[in-house]
Amino acid sequence: MKRDILERSDIEVLVNSFYEKVQQDELIGHIFTDVAKVDWSHHLPKMYDFWETILFGQKAFKGNPMAVHFNLNNHFPLQEDHFNRWKSIFFATVDEHFGGESAEQAKIKAQSIADLMQFKISQLPNQGINIIR
Repeated sequence: MKRDILERSDIEVLVNSFYEKVQQDELIGHIFTDVAKVDWSHHLPKMYDFWETILFGQKAFKGNPMAVHFNLNNHFPLQEDHFNRWKSIFFATVDEHFGGESAEQAKIKAQSIADLMQFKISQLPNQGINIIR
């Protein structure tokens, strides 16, 4: 039986493995590398904090992921297939490394977050919202 996600070091394994796969993905990799030009040395620790907050309630994360993704969408329209690929890679990465209650919660939370973000982004043009500052 695989180990559950129990501590920050587990989150680091998950996040690092996930983003290695994302960067290589032909559908969404370029969004991270070419469009968003992600600084991985800055982004990965933020994602460790994010998932530590989501899974363990540590309140380590500071930021506004919705605003970041809304602004990204202004430069490169994010589509449902992008979110579906993100979820697919995330779920597979969790399953590759972990099993247990926290691992399942990570997948449930990821599903909810991605679906809500995709829904809100899909509504932006209909509401005439422009959030570029």
